[in-house]
Amino acid sequence: MTPRVRIALLVGLAGLLLLTVIVAPMIMITVPSFFNTTSGPDCGEVDLNPGDDESEAAGTDIPSDYMELYRKHGKDIGVPWNVLAAVGKRETDHGRSTLRGVSSGTNYAGAAGPMQFLISTWGGKSKIKIPSTFNGYASDGDGDGWADVYNPADAILGAAKMLKRNGAPENVRRALFVYNRAWWYVDQVLEIAKRYAKDGQIKTPPEADESCDDPLVAAAPNDVVRKILDYALAQRGKPYIWGGTGPDGYDCSGIIYMAYRQAGLSIPRTTFVQWPFGIRVEAGAEQPGDLVFFDAGPGTGPNNPGHVGMVVSPGKMIEARCTLCGPIKVTTYRNRAKIMGYTRPLAHPDVVEQLKRIQQG
Repeated sequence: MTPRVRIALLVGLAGLLLLTVIVAPMIMITVPSFFNTTSGPDCGEVDLNPGDDESEAAGTDIPSDYMELYRKHGKDIGVPWNVLAAVGKRETDHGRSTLRGVSSGTNYAGAAGPMQFLISTWGGKSKIKIPSTFNGYASDGDGDGWADVYNPADAILGAAKMLKRNGAPENVRRALFVYNRAWWYVDQVLEIAKRYAKDGQIKTPPEADESCDDPLVAAAPNDVVRKILDYALAQRGKPYIWGGTGPDGYDCSGIIYMAYRQAGLSIPRTTFVQWPFGIRVEAGAEQPGDLVFFDAGPGTGPNNPGHVGMVVSPGKMIEARCTLCGPIKVTTYRNRAKIMGYTRPLAHPDVVEQLKRIQQG
């Protein structure tokens, strides 16, 4: 080895040592912990998987093939495996139920498969067509090229995505409520999840602290906007229904029309008429209650938007997007393509007069 080569190696090793000294503390600082004892919020990343340990109840109750799927898809998507497994237990006993709709067909509510996704059907007493939630989260969990609601690999992956999209793991209760809109259901699933974890705990991170993240919903500028937002946000989890104005479901403009109506205000019903009705707002100046329009959807053309959502906080809106897009939810709009513009219905002269009458009476 020549002296020049030895010098080069020594320089390289010194550089590597320096990099280790600099980077190692940074890595240690960002290591997550559920047992953080420092004061103030822990804004670092957290481990979304409760670990490999499981209770004896989980080991004996969950079939090995299902356990493997819960662990794999839970870890990949970022949902605690024991919560995902608890849904599977509560819905169909991990696919072992012999009731209708588990391995074929649908049950009385139109649900199918081991994770009981809704598929398009006519809903019992409501006599309305219920859109498929599985279409919104359809997944190929085993790489066979198909998304099959009756295939455990596909269904469990779809369930993990749905829970993640609707708030898990930061807000598992909200995510489970969207999955099945009943608080007793949420409580039952969480109790099962605790039994599956070896230490009897559901290892999920705490609620996001306001100092760590932007709030889901910004503070309403006034009581009228607060009423509008409260109504719209209360519809999360309901299906998209074309032409719908509630209470079972809504289309994109229908939920906005009804939210304003709930606050005692009348605005146009459809996207095409809502667009010219509101006063235009520059991008970046939009506020909660304003509308964001898209060059997308049926009948779209120049200056003729086909889709609309309502701003709830900077960069976030509530929307009823489409039949195959999953339930009504809060989504991000800032990076979405084909934004046509923003409007403020509350600034329209007719609405201003309506507001005056409300304040006077």
